[in-house]
Amino acid sequence: MRAAVLTAPGECSVQEVPAPVASAGEVVVDVERVGVCGTDVEFFTGEMAYLHEGHARFPMRLGHEWAGIVRAVGDGVDPAWRGRRVMGDTMLGCGRCRRCERGHQHVCADRQEVGIRGGRPGALAEQLAVPVTSLHELPGNVDPALGALVEPGGNALRAARAAALTPGDRVLILGPGTIGLLTAMFARATGAEVHLMGHTAASLAFARSLGFTAWTERELPDVAFDAVIDATNAAYLPARALDLVEPGGRVVCIGLAGSPSHIDTRTLALKDVTAVGVLSASPGLAATIAAYATGQVDPRPLVAATVGLDRVGAVLAGAPIAGAGPGPKVHIDPRSH
Repeated sequence: MRAAVLTAPGECSVQEVPAPVASAGEVVVDVERVGVCGTDVEFFTGEMAYLHEGHARFPMRLGHEWAGIVRAVGDGVDPAWRGRRVMGDTMLGCGRCRRCERGHQHVCADRQEVGIRGGRPGALAEQLAVPVTSLHELPGNVDPALGALVEPGGNALRAARAAALTPGDRVLILGPGTIGLLTAMFARATGAEVHLMGHTAASLAFARSLGFTAWTERELPDVAFDAVIDATNAAYLPARALDLVEPGGRVVCIGLAGSPSHIDTRTLALKDVTAVGVLSASPGLAATIAAYATGQVDPRPLVAATVGLDRVGAVLAGAPIAGAGPGPKVHIDPRSH
């Protein structure tokens, strides 16, 4: 089969690789759609921490935001899975440790992450093998584009829920990228008043086109924010979030900076603020699928373009795509030549 293979920083090519075989407890999926995200770009640039910590190494196959059709099943898997459209959890815990037994496989110390950690090949390929336990079936009205947006959506849903918003609350989301905009969509669905903060005119204009109030940091009004959600990679913004949030409010950190962020815990305590970190979509996948299926949240405008595998390297390098829309997300269709 054809797969996009990252062999070194800045070096990505489409190669012919052996097609996966479903081991016991696994399925093979014909991949229909894959999202490219910031984590993939960090691997492409060589900056991803897992490369330096020994959790990942080249060559590797990226792709963890995906949807597809189950083609084959391994021993012990119900044959009824064949032909179903699915997406899958990125985080694959060991299944034996205390964390996994408590339903926290996404923070298992020995976890694999599809297309990211532990040598588990990703979905930027024509086919993908994953454990059946990681699958979530997609309803008929959740198409491949929506299916590939479930994984980032699950992260965003968890961030919005961590803010504990109620109708009439005012929330500020730092960063109008994919995760920030998805979080804004889930926050709006709670009845909250949603504001976003960014720094490029294009990203702010796109946020406004989706019906959100968007500001630069300099323009930010002096109003009370009941929650502030940091969905950026800027190391200084968690401290800024703590300054901006109302006493008794919540700060949610879902973005990851390349260097340590520092906050003053005296401010955290004196303002009686709850701070929450979010890693992984795992606990939010089912609810995200339901939100998409009912139309409560429609993230499809975020997809700027869908291209074939041959364009993966260019997408990772940030090359412009002819005819692309204004959204922040690029999808790959591995079936397209």
